[in-house]
Amino acid sequence: MLAALVVLSACGLPRSGPNKNEIYAGAVERGGNAHVIYVNDHVTRATNFAPTYGFSNSFLRAGQVGADEIRSGDVLGLSIWENVDDGLLTALGSSSTALTEIQVDSAGYIFVPYAGRIRAAGNSPEQLRQIITDRLSAQTPDPQVTVSRVAGNGATVSVLGKVMAQGVYPIERPTRSLSAMLARAGGVSVEPEVAVVTVKRGNQQGKVWLTDLYGSRSNDIALRPGDIVLVEEDQRSFTALGALGGQTRVPLGNEAINGVEAIAMVGGLSSALADPTGVFVLRDEPESVASNVLGKPVNGMQRIAYVLDLTRPNGLFLARDFLIRDGDTVYVTEAPYVQFSKVLAAVTGSADSADSLTSIGD
Repeated sequence: MLAALVVLSACGLPRSGPNKNEIYAGAVERGGNAHVIYVNDHVTRATNFAPTYGFSNSFLRAGQVGADEIRSGDVLGLSIWENVDDGLLTALGSSSTALTEIQVDSAGYIFVPYAGRIRAAGNSPEQLRQIITDRLSAQTPDPQVTVSRVAGNGATVSVLGKVMAQGVYPIERPTRSLSAMLARAGGVSVEPEVAVVTVKRGNQQGKVWLTDLYGSRSNDIALRPGDIVLVEEDQRSFTALGALGGQTRVPLGNEAINGVEAIAMVGGLSSALADPTGVFVLRDEPESVASNVLGKPVNGMQRIAYVLDLTRPNGLFLARDFLIRDGDTVYVTEAPYVQFSKVLAAVTGSADSADSLTSIGD
């Protein structure tokens, strides 16, 4: 019987992954390439940072687009009244003429008969009206001019991604802010808790959680012509493996998740399998954080296996204070007796391994 136990122990019995001793064997101190670190108060302080999203000052300080400012690409409509029977532009017997759909060219100019080429971009409709009036006054007595924007193609924003209605939308008086433009696109098509909004402006970009956008007025930035608004579902996640209630990839969302919550999110430790002294968080730690954790300078990314021993007096407190980050692997080893029970079951062919072994001995 003992010989059979030894042989089976040496064989590859089914299990969920490496045991605690095998992970320890891969430590740097034993010739491996991973640092095995017990989590303590120093480690929680050194590692506890969560990525934050937000907009730079250039986004936050940008003023709203003037609702009346004319831009390249806008389409204008002009109406001109002349105080004579046979005017420059009006037909015989008519006192007015309408010039519809005059598009502001890429250089910002329009052409008005008898007034010539006039710079429209950067002016308000009222300012442009005065310029045209002054130009025509030299050729017809007391002209009266009105200017209106027919279409605002020159001040548009592209809204893409996880929204109800993707498209190119003009910046108008009601849609000059980020939240208003998202509402104009029908809102987001994913759960608000996992929605991330990115605004690309030239060579710059900033992003914010949707919940933070509505939670803080400062994040509701003013939009500028040519902005691209992209709504995505957050892809940050951790992987849960081993002797847990479930083995899966778990989205992190926009909340800070600690070790206790991460375990609970997959059903907790398996009471029949888990070793509470062997809860590991496997992570590639950046150089700055790794140096702080190890207490010495290191070069480059470091592989670290953080150990959460839940049987220690403050083990659960430390697990509660230890934050899980994007890309982490939470792995729980099996208790030592589990493999022994599997060996007994393989030898005796019974689930009640210890009782069967006693019966065989009798």
